[in-house]
Amino acid sequence: MAEYGQGPERDEAEPPDRETLLALAVEIAEEAGEMLLAKRPDRPEVLATKSSPTDVVTALDRAAEELIRARIGEARPHDAILGEEGGDTPGTGRVKWVVDPIDGTVNFLYGLPDWAVSIGVEVDGEIVAGAVHNVPRGELFSASKGGGAWLRGERLSCNTGVPLDRALIATGFGYGVARRRVQAEVVAQVLPRVRDIRRIGSCALDLCAVATGRVDGYYERGANYWDHAAAGLVATEAGARVGGLNGRPVGVDMLLCAAPGLFEDLHDLLVPLDPERD
Repeated sequence: MAEYGQGPERDEAEPPDRETLLALAVEIAEEAGEMLLAKRPDRPEVLATKSSPTDVVTALDRAAEELIRARIGEARPHDAILGEEGGDTPGTGRVKWVVDPIDGTVNFLYGLPDWAVSIGVEVDGEIVAGAVHNVPRGELFSASKGGGAWLRGERLSCNTGVPLDRALIATGFGYGVARRRVQAEVVAQVLPRVRDIRRIGSCALDLCAVATGRVDGYYERGANYWDHAAAGLVATEAGARVGGLNGRPVGVDMLLCAAPGLFEDLHDLLVPLDPERD
């Protein structure tokens, strides 16, 4: 493990270097991914459920987050950490790590090749670095604020100038029955107005798909902060706009992502459908 940072005194005196924080995030995301691939059984078992019987946790979700927390603690012991499985651990400096050990747990459970380790880094409440490791496909998406978004050494740029009726749109669905009914009603109204719909099963990878141009836009109700903290930066650094509805910021109510122009068109399609009800 490389050496990063010099404790809270430096954090209070000056912002940590974004590229240094990004390098650590990438290193840890790669290590966690390698561990998950090595230890994933042919059929992982559900360890627990959260919001519903379909909202699952496996033992490796927890093991991966424990590994990530340990590596952050070794390198930057005074930083705060927010993790999907372990909750919020306060720190004494200006840095917080936002961790989703496996984004796309159902894909992981079924052996589908789209799940990711996601690590975002806040400084003074703003995400400045992020790494999203699509482990089965061997893809590491990374971004630093003002430094661009990258994959395999190539700078990413989202698709631009795509009209709504030719846009390939990704979305996701919640775990509760009532929410799913509403989401089905909404997507039934969206589908005739766009090129087609895709459902990847990972918020982080949906956002990275916008960044790479694999889809043109993405919307979802119910995404948590750890789902989009790192990937949202990847998308914005690739030129996409990320936000909520009616001028609100991204939140669990709604996440919308697309290039400027398509963002507004998709937004205006969604608003009359009242997609935040359930």
